[in-house]
Amino acid sequence: MEKQEAKGLGRRLVFVVYPFQGHINPMLELATILNSKGFSITIVHTEYNSPDHSKHPDFSFVSIPEGLSQTILSSGRDFATTFLAFNNNCEAPFQQYMEKLLEVENPQDRVACVVYDGLMHFAQVVADRVKLPGISLRTSAAATLLAFAVFPHPQEQGYISFQDSVCQAQVPELQTLMLKDLLVSMTEKPTTSLLEMRATVTNATKNASAIIVNTMHFLEEQTLKVVQKYFHAPIFTVGPFHKLAPAASTSLLEEDMSCISWLDKQEPKSVIYVSFGSVASMEEKELLEIAFGLANSEQPFLWVVRPGSVCGSEYVELLPKNFWESAGGRCCTVKWAPQKEVLAHDAVGGFWSHCGWNSILESVCEGVPMLCHPFFGDQGLGARYVCRVWKVGLELEGVLERGKIEKAIRTLMATTEGLEIIQRAKALKEKAELCLSEDGSSYNALNELAQHILSF
Repeated sequence: MEKQEAKGLGRRLVFVVYPFQGHINPMLELATILNSKGFSITIVHTEYNSPDHSKHPDFSFVSIPEGLSQTILSSGRDFATTFLAFNNNCEAPFQQYMEKLLEVENPQDRVACVVYDGLMHFAQVVADRVKLPGISLRTSAAATLLAFAVFPHPQEQGYISFQDSVCQAQVPELQTLMLKDLLVSMTEKPTTSLLEMRATVTNATKNASAIIVNTMHFLEEQTLKVVQKYFHAPIFTVGPFHKLAPAASTSLLEEDMSCISWLDKQEPKSVIYVSFGSVASMEEKELLEIAFGLANSEQPFLWVVRPGSVCGSEYVELLPKNFWESAGGRCCTVKWAPQKEVLAHDAVGGFWSHCGWNSILESVCEGVPMLCHPFFGDQGLGARYVCRVWKVGLELEGVLERGKIEKAIRTLMATTEGLEIIQRAKALKEKAELCLSEDGSSYNALNELAQHILSF
């Protein structure tokens, strides 16, 4: 490590962040990992959802305007339209910054490359213009690289057609993921914005000098073979970032540490932890079904109710008196939890999740079985991995209903079927530990990535 750190000195990496919690976390974790290899780090971020500079005193931070009002950003308009606006508005200021940076570049602090979140595809365009290598970071599963590359009109040149491609027929993992069907369900009537988004992201990725994926090779071994056929840049599976990076909070929301002392009082593996991430929202009816499903399961539960996640509510004020009477001392609610610490706690025996990729990796690494209820986007793909490929969870499909919730929790936490799931989750954790150990796949991929950057 010391030798590699010395080699990295004098080389700067410019990171471009996509401004949402599930993307900020892994980007800053990767920056921290590469900083430990001796590389200097500059973080380029939008004014919206600016990360806390004080938590990373060794990094340089540069803010660029995204040109979107808070009203527009909070209006809930479709994801693809917001995504396109970020890319269209940020390209010019980012190019201006890079040109000025390169004009005054210090030979002892030379920019080696631009590392960008795959959704900030403008960064690859700018990197090409200023003649720097661009590295695309995928903060979700490697399989989403295929999801973005599948175009709804197979005659369009350069995109994968799952109608004719042999890749799905020959790869059992992809058959189980049902990638084509999943895409159809995500985009019954794809908008022009969505089609443009998928095309531009895929084109940028094809132009990248390397691709980094926050995954472990064994989790997506067969899928990665197919991905490599379509994207010829080297792929580095340097995950999970949160285990390789020194512990540091990158949360935009304040974590309530009081839940840890509550967990300390619970029996081992007795608690179901419930959190649906930083973006998902629901109606009051769903909130109530979740509440009484949890209460009726008679399991202790730690429930994150994020402010604003329920229409017309800031926290738990919509929950009726009879819920609290029913839940009694078995319930702990917080606005936001220190999730990594929670999942590592001995009292936690299950995780009911929206199946964001960060949450999945954190659960896998702690051997915690999952209940899966995806809300949108690639969360459905994550749920398929958990429940159908790795078989370390149960999926709550369709409309949430308290009886179905109660039954699922009991199945996971208190049946023979649940015990089998728990054993598979433990085995997955052991494999993850091997990946991170010396000469493991993630350990080796990180060293190879550092050497690849030094070759630029």
